[in-house]
Amino acid sequence: MQAKILVLCKHDGIRETILRLLGNNADWQGIGTNNLFEAKQMLGSDNFDIALLGNGFTEAEESEVTEFVNQHSPGTKTVYHYGGGSGLLSAEIYQALA
Repeated sequence: MQAKILVLCKHDGIRETILRLLGNNADWQGIGTNNLFEAKQMLGSDNFDIALLGNGFTEAEESEVTEFVNQHSPGTKTVYHYGGGSGLLSAEIYQALA
């Protein structure tokens, strides 16, 4: 079964790179957005294993997403990824799924 990962990142190029890296793993399905409203809609209506927060959001926006996940999608893990390469990204995801 594929792990569903919602990638929230305001930088289009970085978000697309993360999605490409996720797509290289047959066990992961990545869906991306740069819009908090859209992210909340997706988190509230679909079962994601991970909400992966990338760059570009303010601390208040990150807190808003984390609180929303905790209240409306408690089975979803929140992962903060601010770079560090594909090895770190994989490690963060594997740790969250463990």
